[in-house]
Amino acid sequence: MKSLFDLSGKVALVTGASSGIGQQQSRALAQAGASVVLLGRREEQLLSTVTEIESLGGKAAALALDLTARDQLTEVAKQAADHFGSIDILINAAGINLRQPVDEITLESWDQTLNLNLAVPFFLARELVPGMQARAWGRIINIASLQSSRAFANGLAYGASKGGISQLTRAMAEAWSARGINCNAIAPGFFPTGLTAPVYENSDMLDKLAAQTAIGRNGELADLDGVTVFLAAAASDYITGQTIHLDGGFTAK
Repeated sequence: MKSLFDLSGKVALVTGASSGIGQQQSRALAQAGASVVLLGRREEQLLSTVTEIESLGGKAAALALDLTARDQLTEVAKQAADHFGSIDILINAAGINLRQPVDEITLESWDQTLNLNLAVPFFLARELVPGMQARAWGRIINIASLQSSRAFANGLAYGASKGGISQLTRAMAEAWSARGINCNAIAPGFFPTGLTAPVYENSDMLDKLAAQTAIGRNGELADLDGVTVFLAAAASDYITGQTIHLDGGFTAK
């Protein structure tokens, strides 16, 4: 049974790994035995997490890059593979939420949101697929959202991008799963991250959101560990094209 969740010998690339969800997922993959390349913009935070992982006996490396230039993603993929070899597992955790009222959305902010949240996950994955296909094994894990299926105030562009992620995940699965590459998404509820900082500054709002869940509390970053390793490991061999809501039952009510 243990082998179903063992990632020894696998190499993972996690975007948005400077903090929050991507950082926590990097820790979880490393604890399960994967060698992890942490990609983000903030090198100091990346290096701190690498040190933490290594202190626990894991293998990790930092890659401080800006993903927003799509014409550089081929080079990003090459640099990621320089550390531990070809990438087996990709987690697309990098994202942005500008929280703009609908009348304040500009062409620039719309493009910024849709580029990082939706376009980059596809084009980066496509760069890595040939290597996964050559080994007839790969895992792509996208980060969806409550807003993949629900509308929130000041979230039109973000919600559009995350609704797109759910459909992108299905389309990726249709395109690549016959080649041994499973593609799934995790849709977190409310977790303490940089993107949700404005929400976590409002205790009344936090209590209201916790009450909306079936479990009765908001998410803790450690709640990400199990589903992340599950979707990255052999345990999920027959699961693809799915968006799993990790939300304490928020969307069940």
